[in-house]
Amino acid sequence: VYKRQPLHIASFIVHARPEQLDAVLANLRLLDDLEVHQHSPEGKAVVVIEAVDEQLILQRIDQVNALPGVLNAALIYHECLSPQGAAQ
Repeated sequence: VYKRQPLHIASFIVHARPEQLDAVLANLRLLDDLEVHQHSPEGKAVVVIEAVDEQLILQRIDQVNALPGVLNAALIYHECLSPQGAAQ
């Protein structure tokens, strides 16, 4: 019997140096499980991730913080959707 795993949805703000924003956005788009929803010329971007493991979310935030041009990436929202509550 296949058991579905919980789905973790999280969003975080990435603050980058404005002059390096294009390079930061390009690097973010290389990560399969991340989606950039909005960004501003001031160097801020809203990123969403979906994962089956909350550890992956923390690893991605660490990876994003290590990207050249990134000043900070901070978690702003996290929700865990239970497979029991999801539609079959």
